[in-house]
Amino acid sequence: MASLAHTRSYGERALNATNTTAKLIFETMERKKTNLAVSVDVTCTSDLLAIIEAVAPYTHVDILEDFDHSLIERLQHLGREHDFLYFEDRKFADIGNTVALQYSSGVHKISSWAHVTNAHPVPGPSVIKGLSSVGLPLGRGLLLLAEMSTAGSLAVGTYTEEAVRMARKHRDFVIGFIAQRRMEGVGAGPEDDVSTEDFLIMTPGIGLESKGDSMGQQYRTPRTAVLETGSDIIIVGRGIYGTDPKEVDRIAAKAERYMSEGWAAYLERLS
Repeated sequence: MASLAHTRSYGERALNATNTTAKLIFETMERKKTNLAVSVDVTCTSDLLAIIEAVAPYTHVDILEDFDHSLIERLQHLGREHDFLYFEDRKFADIGNTVALQYSSGVHKISSWAHVTNAHPVPGPSVIKGLSSVGLPLGRGLLLLAEMSTAGSLAVGTYTEEAVRMARKHRDFVIGFIAQRRMEGVGAGPEDDVSTEDFLIMTPGIGLESKGDSMGQQYRTPRTAVLETGSDIIIVGRGIYGTDPKEVDRIAAKAERYMSEGWAAYLERLS
């Protein structure tokens, strides 16, 4: 029997979520009426904070790649003030002991503030076990990179199937995937009951004006991702903040447009 998780509302899915962070994500999306994640990929602290302030009313997750330790309290305050969660796009890819230290220690202390992080399945189950040893007691959640939006990606076929099999064995901590489509039932054997599976799908490579860039990125519209392939959350970066993070009004308008398009596609999916 196939899972029909994506045909239920975020609020309904929150009721059945067993992971604390997955539940919080679904509840926040339902409450704010948004399925937009803004990927903040800048190198300047002031630019980072300006973008967060501009897009916060339209998002529920921000992906942060550049900050120093002094920013953590400010980021936590912004999250509480504007009602959104943090996803650190760390892409862990090492043995269990190493990723556990990377996740909990060092300058960034990711597990102390990021609700969600992600990992490549390349190292095997040890990467999940290492991260889970730190994140699960804190109620955090993990996404596996099952597919990517770049041309020529090797994350296809058996690779993707193995990623889902790994997640299926660690559903207390793995809440979903970075992927281009639904993953429920992928790689399942006759012994697997997929009818109860409900993986959160976050999809990068979303754009309204551009079809791609010079480095192999391929873009799809919010409607294509959410309605046609069942994505739960659309990830947008440069399509919102462009080349000038200081243009707050323009950034806010772009975020509102992506939020509206993504939410409309979600409502159409439910109907």
